[in-house]
Amino acid sequence: MTHVSDNMRRDALRSRLVFVLKVVIWVLITYSFTTDTGLYASYPGLRQVAYGMNTFLTGSVVISIGQFMFISLYRRQNKKNNRVRGNYILGITQIATLLNVIFLVLGLMLVFGINPKEFLTSITIVAMAIALLFREYITNLISGLLIMFSDQFTIGDTVRIGEHQGKIMDITFANIMVKNDDDDVVLIPNNNAFTVNIINQSLQNSKKLTVDFELPLAHSYHQDVLERDLVSVLEKYAADIVQGSFQLKVVGVGKDFVHYKFQLTTTKKDTGLRRKLRNDLYLKVIAYDSAQAAAAKQQN
Repeated sequence: MTHVSDNMRRDALRSRLVFVLKVVIWVLITYSFTTDTGLYASYPGLRQVAYGMNTFLTGSVVISIGQFMFISLYRRQNKKNNRVRGNYILGITQIATLLNVIFLVLGLMLVFGINPKEFLTSITIVAMAIALLFREYITNLISGLLIMFSDQFTIGDTVRIGEHQGKIMDITFANIMVKNDDDDVVLIPNNNAFTVNIINQSLQNSKKLTVDFELPLAHSYHQDVLERDLVSVLEKYAADIVQGSFQLKVVGVGKDFVHYKFQLTTTKKDTGLRRKLRNDLYLKVIAYDSAQAAAAKQQN
């Protein structure tokens, strides 16, 4: 925790220094326009460079001030909230970065003597073609912005998005980065957040463990045996499980399978314990399925 705090302080200090440096350079360039030294008249190219830098720095300084104001206001309003969500701050930061890039492009155009208005007018048709070609990426970007300003989940939450489950590590314009139990980072396109079911386990009781599985319809007639086998797994975890909290239920029946859900509550929030429990329960389900298959084969 101390290491993370130190990194945050260094990042904050670096951001302040960069902001001060930008303000100093912006003031110097602006001041140079108000003094008639003849330098820019002698070197027109230098004037273009200064004009481009001034345009970029003006926009960048205004964006930084706005970013600071919005984030400070948000933190002040949510100071007493025990669950302050970082999506708003992330969204403001990403928008600020995008606007900085736009002003950087404008500044470069001015440096090279390109009129931004004429340039944009001339590439309107090309821009429409590019928009069609990159339609998927653009919608993904918009979805990312919607997610950043939502209050459904945030960085650090444990979620299940479709078939993927884990902790959200980052949210970008393109993907939601989720680290699963195997420490693999899964990149989930932002558009998927609007097309699949999402379960935010951080908003639920984090001590509750749910194990979903399916069994062939032919092996699902002895639910009492299945429940007894699963409960037997819990015996070695008796000290870590709330007694009587387990429940096995059928949540769906397909053409040739039955969808089960086994739930229980642990006495503490322990990711390692939950991982071991889930693994042992799945192994028991596999053993039960194999035993039922062997019994059916003997009867035939």
